[in-house]
Amino acid sequence: MQLFETLSILALLFSAAFVCANPQVQTSVEQASDGESCDVTQPQTPPGVIGGESPNVYKAAKSVKAVCLLRGKGNVSGTVIFEQESESAPTTISYNIVGNAPNAERGFHVHTFGNLTDGCASAGPHYNPFNKTHGAPTDAVRHVGDLGNIKTDDRGVAIGILTDSQIKLMGPYSVIGRAVVIHDGTDDLGKGGHEQSMQTGNAGGRPACGVIGVAN
Repeated sequence: MQLFETLSILALLFSAAFVCANPQVQTSVEQASDGESCDVTQPQTPPGVIGGESPNVYKAAKSVKAVCLLRGKGNVSGTVIFEQESESAPTTISYNIVGNAPNAERGFHVHTFGNLTDGCASAGPHYNPFNKTHGAPTDAVRHVGDLGNIKTDDRGVAIGILTDSQIKLMGPYSVIGRAVVIHDGTDDLGKGGHEQSMQTGNAGGRPACGVIGVAN
């Protein structure tokens, strides 16, 4: 009888030690006066896997840089670079665009879709998540994608830098994956009185466009 009790106790201790040592479960061992017991809880899901937390890389990043290569059927082409230091910071937009008419102003917008399967036409309307009317970049009421006009020199080249507080590379209204479109007319900034002024700035056709992609 004494041998049987000893073996039973050893078997119980072995089982408790095995469960408590299993790395896939979380355990806590409590000492009791009549022996040891193991309190087993549910497994903890590691972060970053299905069922656990999956952090948004663009939200967590210290800074994000994005690039857009502009191309079209005509001569207009160029590069637009976006940089944002944090989700609450303004975005710096630098551009180098060639092939436009000399000494002209040309509409410059972020459009809703990064879909260029039908050329620039399939990029959709100006990016406008808050359902506003068209305006100038400095207006309180404007589409998020309203960046006004670029100005060309006597060679048809436009090089510049602007800062915008509504364009975001992080968070739910990020423009990454959307499109930049250059127009063949001047954006009237919603003040031209044309039937298209409050929708598009009556900026005309779309000779060049490109998708905004992550650069870092």
